[in-house]
Parts: sequence; C-alpha cells; structure tokens
Amino acid sequence: MTDPLAPLLALPGVAEAVDRARVACEELRWHEAYRRRWREVRAEAGLRATRSSCEIEGVRVPLSQVRALATGGGDEPVVVGALRATALVERWMPALGDRGSVALPPLGQVLAQVHVAATSGWLPDAAVGRLRSTEQPGDLRGLGPAPVGDELAARIELLGRTVQASTAPALVLAAVVHGELLALRPFAGGNGLVARATARLLLTVRGLDPTGSLVTEAAWAAALNPYLGAAAGFATGSPAGVAAWLAGYGDAVVTGAAHARTVADGVLAGSLPSGS
Repeated sequence: MTDPLAPLLALPGVAEAVDRARVACEELRWHEAYRRRWREVRAEAGLRATRSSCEIEGVRVPLSQVRALATGGGDEPVVVGALRATALVERWMPALGDRGSVALPPLGQVLAQVHVAATSGWLPDAAVGRLRSTEQPGDLRGLGPAPVGDELAARIELLGRTVQASTAPALVLAAVVHGELLALRPFAGGNGLVARATARLLLTVRGLDPTGSLVTEAAWAAALNPYLGAAAGFATGSPAGVAAWLAGYGDAVVTGAAHARTVADGVLAGSLPSGS
C-alpha cells in the first residue's frame, strides 16, 4: 500500500523543513543535561509547553502559577486539565535511550484519553472524551465549519489508519495529525489542547525528539495569528496550504528546540528562570 503521506515530501519547502527539524533535534540530544537529568528537562519543558498551549487557548498564567498548579496549588480548570494531558502523554513517551518501540493505543483511543485528561472538570460530562454528533465545536470557530457525526468518525478512523501505516518522517506525521485535528475539531471543546499534546507525543514516539522536551507551543503562542492562519490553509487541503503548514512546523520545531536548550541549560546550572 502506498504511504499516503509520502507525496507531501515533494511539496515546496517540506524536505528542507524536515532537515532543519532533524538537525535541531540532533544537536539538542547531545546537550550535557540529557546524560543524567533528562527527566528533569522533560518535566520542566512540559510545564512550559502546557503554559504556552493554554496561552493559545486564551488562558494566560505565569509559569510560576503553572508550576504551583502542577503540585496541587490553586484552581484554574483549563490549566489543570492541560497539565493532566501533558502528564498523560509524557507517560506514553519512551525513556531517553530506550531503543525499543513504543506501542501506543490506536489514535482514536489516544485522542479520547487525552481529551478526558484535558477537559474533565470544565466541559459537561457528556462531552468529555466523546466525538461530536450533530453540534459544531465550541472552539476555533474561525477555522470554519467542521464535519459531524458519521463523517467525523470516518475522518478520525482514516487518520488513525494513516498514523498506523505511515513511515513518513515524524515531522510530517505529527504536523498532519495536528493540522487535521484542528480542521476536524472532533470534540465539543479543548481541541487545540488535544492536537498539540498528541503532536508532541508523536514527535517523540516517532523518534524526531527522543528527549521529549521540545517546546514548539512557545513558537505558536508567540505568533498566534500566523499559527491559526496556517492551520486554516492546511484545512483547505490545497498543496500551497499544506506545504506552508508543514514548512512552518519545521520552524516551530527549531524554535522549540531552542527553548528546550534553555531549559537544559537551566537544569544543568541549577538556575532555571521562572518565566513570566
């Protein structure tokens, strides 16, 4: 069977984006902090990824508050949910240096579990972890109408088969899944949180970022309108829109690797900046 994602590598700028991302992640991997303290780097990067992902959703809190919420202090439902989603995907990530393959649940199950983690407590119980039936999503409305019911379920099933079958570079696979989830918005809310957490997982499980410490979310939070605009372009399915999304994804990974290096520097020096 032909890999459905293979043709994307021929789109303008995509192969170059894959190479840029690979080099950035390879350079990051050899930072001294990852020799013995990779768990600390991954955990701290996860806090920062969570903060930026929530900022994209319009929930802005300082890193110090995210850290406090992670240890049970305070109550901000969206951030607490995003932290649970981050913790869940990090449990699925392989240990750094583990050469064995990771068997993830089917994509549909991954999405449902991440959504439960992210939205329990602030979405109605009937909507948590369940695909939409007849209603439109309550978030990301600027991306246009989304499929519902049987069409939505079929699209998610197809995406799951693609993830299972594709041997495309991790950047391409994660970017396609991320873009499709923003286009489909399979749940009543929290779709962006789910898309970004799932993409972070795939970048690690598929080997691009074995450290599990990229903070790509910071790149998107810093350029929210371009991020949403590129997602809208991807959703059209046009070659130009898909190519722009994939190329931008490579840039986000490079930026995310730079943020991870800052975290690794701080872990090694014992002086992590608190952030704002």
